[in-house]
Amino acid sequence: MKAPTMTPPPAPNRPSAGIPFSALSRIAPHLWPKGEPMLRLRVVAALLLLAAAKAANVLVPIAYARAVDALAPQSGAGAVIAVPVALLVGYGLLRVMASALGELRNAVFAKVQARAGRRVALDVFRHLHALSMRFHMDRATGGLSRVIERGVRGIATSLNFLLFNIIPTIVEILFVAVILWWMFAASFALTMLGTIIAYVAFTLIFTNWRLRFRRQMNQTDEEANTKAVDSLLNYETVKYFGNEAHESRRYDESMTRYESAYVKSETTLNMLNAGQATIMAVGLTITMLLAGRGIADGSMSIGDLVMVNTYLIQLYQPLNILGFAYREIKQGLTDMEQMFALLDVPAEVRDALDATPLALGAGEIRFEDVRFGYRPDREILKGISFTVPPGRLLAIVGPTGAGKSTISRLLFRFYDVTGGRVLVDGQDVRGLTQHSLRAAIGVVPQDTVLFNDTIRYNIAYGRPGASDAEIENAARLAQVHDFVMRLPDGYATRVGERGLKLSGGEKQRVAIARTILKDPRLLILDEATSALDTRTEQDIQAALRDVARNRTTLVIAHRLSTVVEADEIIVLQEGAIAERGTHGALIAAGGLYADMWRRQSEAMAAAEAAARAQAAADLEMPRQRPNAAPPSPGP
Repeated sequence: MKAPTMTPPPAPNRPSAGIPFSALSRIAPHLWPKGEPMLRLRVVAALLLLAAAKAANVLVPIAYARAVDALAPQSGAGAVIAVPVALLVGYGLLRVMASALGELRNAVFAKVQARAGRRVALDVFRHLHALSMRFHMDRATGGLSRVIERGVRGIATSLNFLLFNIIPTIVEILFVAVILWWMFAASFALTMLGTIIAYVAFTLIFTNWRLRFRRQMNQTDEEANTKAVDSLLNYETVKYFGNEAHESRRYDESMTRYESAYVKSETTLNMLNAGQATIMAVGLTITMLLAGRGIADGSMSIGDLVMVNTYLIQLYQPLNILGFAYREIKQGLTDMEQMFALLDVPAEVRDALDATPLALGAGEIRFEDVRFGYRPDREILKGISFTVPPGRLLAIVGPTGAGKSTISRLLFRFYDVTGGRVLVDGQDVRGLTQHSLRAAIGVVPQDTVLFNDTIRYNIAYGRPGASDAEIENAARLAQVHDFVMRLPDGYATRVGERGLKLSGGEKQRVAIARTILKDPRLLILDEATSALDTRTEQDIQAALRDVARNRTTLVIAHRLSTVVEADEIIVLQEGAIAERGTHGALIAAGGLYADMWRRQSEAMAAAEAAARAQAAADLEMPRQRPNAAPPSPGP
């Protein structure tokens, strides 16, 4: 199988200066979902309710005007009383209908809108999990979460304003223009349309100019949030170095930039609102002057003036919202486009079109002339070849940067090799489905990260849906059950962010229990005890030996004392195999492994000697007691 070209994934596209309507085309299928007739029915019902609400809204000023004319003194007291009452009741009913139908429309469409947002967010979330480790190492998690959050919010905002404000308002304006032209004169319709065109043009031009400040505000907000999340996740490191003030200063610098962008955004918004209000006031004044002249020459009644005035005031609110809606739609579509840009990032490692599930047999692992580099100009592994027979244990040791952990990542297929092959039971991992491959592999890493949930949840993560009895049995095998039962809340104890409430050994035992519950055929122990003290390491090693029994195991180790029982040991140096053999054979060879063993043994002996000397000194040191009065004689 041809090795894929190792190229870094492209960065998400930046939004264009105009309105990114492409985002609408990507959300449209979710508004008319396949195979869900009830949701489609809701869309149709919402559109019908929208049309009915706008029709009622257009008729309101006409009913009001006729009621005003009917109230003018004419003839017969009965007519003056009866006719206006009917018109006023009709006016009231039309207003109630317009409002009620609009609210009912929102209620009917709410499920469609929420479902669309949920599905898009789920698609992005799944895609982020499908992207390679390289992508996540290059991106800040806090920033990604904000992109998704704003994108989902942008869907709701854009749909609300576009479908139920902008388009209906434009339709209503056209209806009103036709009514004014037909009932009075072209001057009324042209004045109203001219006012609206000036209003819209001013809004678009000014909003496009000020959008840079909103975009700046978003960028600085994302930057500040990323720094805050990163700092809080590394709480211990901040404390170790006493850098609270440094972190506060970095965060405040980002918030200062956010403050500046926010002030500019709000100030220009006030200027925009003032300009819009001025244009509307001028248009309203001109229309009222035309209506006043019509009354003076007898071509219009008082009710007609009221109707024209009511139409303009009735349109003023949606027009006022139109400016705000345009800004929100443009920002919402920009946020959606940034979220959809994540979906456009190609997965570096993906299943082949003809990928098949792993046909797991005895569990043999084989690397054949494997080459790999995280960058094209820097090769990490240079032709690595080895075989781990079924049920055997292979240890990989070597200095830092030799490529030990890279081997485990290639087996787990976080990355694909650039040369050679990695095989499991004779099957090239690039031709297998990732899910089936990873289901067969259990990993106990050096840096165990737990979810901010209970101990039971973290152990059950190895096999969601496992029973309490299975969880507790895995905990016993990992030698963590007794510790958990001594806790006040037992398995319901919450472990805190990244498991910070547990010690390193406790976290490692939970990780081992999680792997035991998964019950994998292949096992990777990636420096699983290098961060632990000697006594804890010995306890964990006993648990790991039980886990590795009868499983094909790959051990990545720094402490050589943990691999002396391995069936074979491979010594890596600068990406190539320098030595291989059993512990005894490598010691006898007197090469790199023997040198590493000697240095580690000397360091361990020196540490133990220092500990014994300190203990002896503590025993010889006279205890200092405060002076006390001699005991008084007895009676």
